[in-house]
Amino acid sequence: MKQLEVQIMGQSYLLGCPEGGDQQLLDAVARVDSAMCKIRDGGKIKARDRIAVLAALNLAFDLADQTSPAAATQATASTGEHDPLLDSLLHRLDAALGDDGRLL
Repeated sequence: MKQLEVQIMGQSYLLGCPEGGDQQLLDAVARVDSAMCKIRDGGKIKARDRIAVLAALNLAFDLADQTSPAAATQATASTGEHDPLLDSLLHRLDAALGDDGRLL
């Protein structure tokens, strides 16, 4: 595993990276840096750890929104393609929800 030195919000980090994963890691660093800088530049929050937590929550929310069944259905409808993994996950979710469609 190789190491890459990156900058996030002006601070250097040395991160482990699998061979061939350089660009994927750099893309992730860019997303995190952008999210953190946006929060910092908003001016209300100064503590780096709070900025990091809010950025992580925002990125996780965006990811969940992109992978939600509604977003997947919309993407499938627009492309006409079916993802076998997504189909399998949706089937498992339907089975777990049962007839009433509720987890609890």
